[in-house]
Amino acid sequence: MSPYRYVPSKDDLVLLMADAAFGEETYPADAPEGWRPRIELCARTLWTLYRRHPWLAQLGSLTRPLMVPNLIAHGEWMLSALDGHGLDPTTLFDIHLLIYSHVQGLAVYLEWEAHAEASTGQSEDQWMDSRAPALRELAESGRFPTFAKVVGSFTDGYDLRLDHLFASGLSALLDGLAPLVEGS
Repeated sequence: MSPYRYVPSKDDLVLLMADAAFGEETYPADAPEGWRPRIELCARTLWTLYRRHPWLAQLGSLTRPLMVPNLIAHGEWMLSALDGHGLDPTTLFDIHLLIYSHVQGLAVYLEWEAHAEASTGQSEDQWMDSRAPALRELAESGRFPTFAKVVGSFTDGYDLRLDHLFASGLSALLDGLAPLVEGS
């Protein structure tokens, strides 16, 4: 209870912790040239923070963001990378939120998996192996032919790699946004 001598509530303590965590990574004074390298640096920096602190992605939603200076600093970096390309303010902020939601959205699974492993005592692979009969029954039911075809094509199962999904999703997202950002 001694922390509450310094902060009014648990919520305030959590906000201070989040602000400290978001402040662990900063950006170089000499920013990379071009909007895309700057956005990539920002997204990878946030991903690093979420990997280090999986609980962080659970704290704020996109609709009710955390109002902490060190998170806003990451937003400032991303917005400044997009600024000056002729985007109207709404489009600029929409792009910022789209990229941020990609990072945070995948990062949520880091904490969920840690909780699932702690509560079941099984790794992700062990849990999936224990569900193999149910998966096989669904695939063989005939109700889901495309699912059955895709899942059946994996010789050693499917390896869910969040780091890969993050990187490939970010690349696809930025490829899709390039005409909008560069064409304005």
